[in-house]
Amino acid sequence: MMRHDSDETRIPRFDRAFFSSENTFTRIGGGKLGGKTEGLLSIKATLEDIQTDGAFGPIRVAIPRLTVLATDVFDAFMERNRLREVALSGQPDERIAHAFQHADVPSEVLGDLRGLIENVHTPLAVRSSSLLEDALGRPFAGVYETKMIPNNQPDPGTRFHRLVEAIRLIYASTFFRDARAYRRVAGVGDEDEKMAVIIQEVVGERHGDRFYPHLSLVCRSFNYYPTGRARPDQGVVSLALGLGKTIVDGGVCWSYCPAYPTAPPPYGSVSQLLKESQTRFWAVNMGPPSGYDPIAETEYLLDCDLADAEYDGTLKHLVSTYDPASDRLVPGMGSDGPRVLNFASILQFNDIPVNPAVRRLLEACEKTLDAKVEIELALALPGSAGDSPRLGFLQVRPMVAPETAVEIKPEEMSGPRVLIASDRAMGNGTVECIRDVVYTRPSAFEARSTRVMASQIEKVNLGLLQEGCPYLLIGFGRWGSSDPWLGIPVTWSQVSGAKAMVEASLPSMNVEPSQGSHFFHNLSSFEVSYFTVGQGVGGGTIDWERLEAQEVIAETGFLRHVRFSEPLKIRVDGRTGRGIVEVPPSLAPPLPQEKATHS
Repeated sequence: MMRHDSDETRIPRFDRAFFSSENTFTRIGGGKLGGKTEGLLSIKATLEDIQTDGAFGPIRVAIPRLTVLATDVFDAFMERNRLREVALSGQPDERIAHAFQHADVPSEVLGDLRGLIENVHTPLAVRSSSLLEDALGRPFAGVYETKMIPNNQPDPGTRFHRLVEAIRLIYASTFFRDARAYRRVAGVGDEDEKMAVIIQEVVGERHGDRFYPHLSLVCRSFNYYPTGRARPDQGVVSLALGLGKTIVDGGVCWSYCPAYPTAPPPYGSVSQLLKESQTRFWAVNMGPPSGYDPIAETEYLLDCDLADAEYDGTLKHLVSTYDPASDRLVPGMGSDGPRVLNFASILQFNDIPVNPAVRRLLEACEKTLDAKVEIELALALPGSAGDSPRLGFLQVRPMVAPETAVEIKPEEMSGPRVLIASDRAMGNGTVECIRDVVYTRPSAFEARSTRVMASQIEKVNLGLLQEGCPYLLIGFGRWGSSDPWLGIPVTWSQVSGAKAMVEASLPSMNVEPSQGSHFFHNLSSFEVSYFTVGQGVGGGTIDWERLEAQEVIAETGFLRHVRFSEPLKIRVDGRTGRGIVEVPPSLAPPLPQEKATHS
């Protein structure tokens, strides 16, 4: 029997009149609400107060209507279906997911779920809210699944089954490979984790077979990669057309400092910007599904082209148009030509005061959580006269920002001991326990083979984890990108033993670094140093010859694993963004004057 605890005093029971109820934040079942829900609950009153003060101008800011299946529902689901053995078996994710899809959701909550579906016909996001998610110091960002369902089938029975399938997938993801690896690195047992599930309306508008927000935002109050005049403590915002999956999966998006929204982007030319700005976006599929696959997170999503958005009429405030005669971008869509998602109308002309709202939200969330924060938002623009822009507040989580002081002076960035140097390093602190280096060989790198590289890295990572050897990982392009043409698409579990990572560039793989993804949030949470070398603003060096000269432990067509005879010293200065990897003095070549002295 599921119990109901004191959390009910903070959040009311679910009302089956979902959209007409005065309660926008409700619960089903008892137990705990999970970290993601607690984060939203902690900021709910603050948002209401700010909205009342008129600080957001014409923009309506609120948490989209939601209900939460609390952790007692999860406990009952696991126990009654006897799923603990398969959940902890270490089987592939697909096997676990299929086992969970054949299990029954507790009968006590079926009436509420059916009641919700009877009254709601718009898309729903079914999201994880585990006990460990968004906790200060070890936030489990992006470790568990989120599933969007269109919820537009004429038959309520079909809509109900799709909702239950999504809930089962979220429960199953509690025991997927990435989640188990994350908990292992965090020193948390599988038995300590429990899953609550958020069922929430999706912010956006329908355009034929596509439903999506005009704009998704991931906003951080601390920026590990500041450029120009920006300081780390002034934050960074990543923008993308469509669902936020583009940003959190490490795809192509637009980033800027909220203190300088009109600052030019770090591109060398308009042609480079045309080539490297966002051209695809995600939407919920409101049309016929492409196929039945209840264990796929993207079952009801569409990967769309910029031309689709232009057809939908959603680009008015988001793009500029390239004028080849003047070789420049003209804000808006006043002429024919290639469209570029640079959000000029919003950032340069403040036609919709999104950036002031973002700055106010970051300030308020920092004060409420007493920490640097990351927030996720979705913006739906007016579809008719008299409507107001709607900014949905989807998530807030604490960030791990530098506290201890590590100073790296400019003159330390070169010298006989320097193996790697970067003036765009993420993290803060010193590591002196690494002897192993795993790197993708520059001469063998091929963008078309990045998935193979990810698989090979996974095997090396597993071996080093079993040996208890932390390591330095070097590759080309973005680590953790979902797009294999932007870098090596590793997941957290495939690199969980790395204590430091380097993102280098080649002529064939030279993209701007990304820090809007959950992958990056997890790296910073575990204090994994992250170096960017030779990309965009800045530069840096890697001593490939010295790496090649080390003892080879293992080698594949794409990778080489070498081991130094003594530990390396890795330092990152979080205030300046400088980072260096040094070999010990005994392994450094003597300086010219030292050679002369000994001759």
